[in-house]
Amino acid sequence: MNVPDRYERFVVPEGAKKVSYERDTKIMNAATFILEREDHTIGNILRMQLHRDDNVLFAGYQLPHPLKYRILVRIQTASQSSPMQAYNQAINDLDKELDVLKYELEVMLSLPLDFFFSLSAIGVRVRFQGSRGPISFPSKKTKGKFEFNNDELGMECQ
Repeated sequence: MNVPDRYERFVVPEGAKKVSYERDTKIMNAATFILEREDHTIGNILRMQLHRDDNVLFAGYQLPHPLKYRILVRIQTASQSSPMQAYNQAINDLDKELDVLKYELEVMLSLPLDFFFSLSAIGVRVRFQGSRGPISFPSKKTKGKFEFNNDELGMECQ
């Protein structure tokens, strides 16, 4: 068959860089980052994170060909910043956001599954309070709010 091997979608070939940088010579403070073995998933997340930066004037990505597993991320920044700084800041911010998401998932998975079903059946909004802040699980009918403090392993009803 003509189907490429699955590992080609995510394994970077030996000698190739995962991320390369090309400065734009025609536009000031603009550059293109080439990310090997990535697709729309990372491209869109990175683009959205770059748009949160006030110094970023333009951020976009392109998947040149669906069978070539690489994306081009173009960034243009204001004069007080550089595309490299904006890219690094976006990656660091996404890393922190994923850490919080991982923590929230670990808290959720540490509770018995029937806990969530019994509360959702009566339409209760569940909110966990851990060392990194609140974690909410809203429902359509909010009849009350439970707080679970992960540090004390206690439960309060408000």
